[in-house]
Amino acid sequence: MDARRLVVVRHAKSAWPDDVPDAERPLNARGRRDAPAAGRWIRDRVGRLDAVVCSPATRIRQTWGLIAPELDGPPAPILDERVYAASAEELLAVVRGLPDDVGAALLLGHNPGVSELVAGLTGEPLEMKTSAIAVLGLTGSWADAAPGRVTLVDHATPRG
Repeated sequence: MDARRLVVVRHAKSAWPDDVPDAERPLNARGRRDAPAAGRWIRDRVGRLDAVVCSPATRIRQTWGLIAPELDGPPAPILDERVYAASAEELLAVVRGLPDDVGAALLLGHNPGVSELVAGLTGEPLEMKTSAIAVLGLTGSWADAAPGRVTLVDHATPRG
């Protein structure tokens, strides 16, 4: 089977305005600077993406909105409620459900779930600060994603 790439991204830095529900928190100025840098890093180090799955939270949608213009022909994002406030197990279920024709997928979510997913799959604890990216390699189908079958290929925390 061909090697697959899972690009796990934590949203860019968000603001904490009073009286705004968590799901509606926007990016702050630093987040708006960092997200395009993350997009350039993905373009240069990963290349073309076949699928993007995002939490529907405002800060996630804004992060993708700043990453996407930096990419070559980015796919339309799939907003998946399961990604918001998800555990590593819930995120793994999303990954395992990706279509077989997807070779490179980006999962844009929140901590602690994204950090726990990366550590759980690769056995390598990785601090996923805001705008952090972990590129994971998987041999086999997405449904086969499991600890011991996934490697950490690359990672970075680009800043704008």
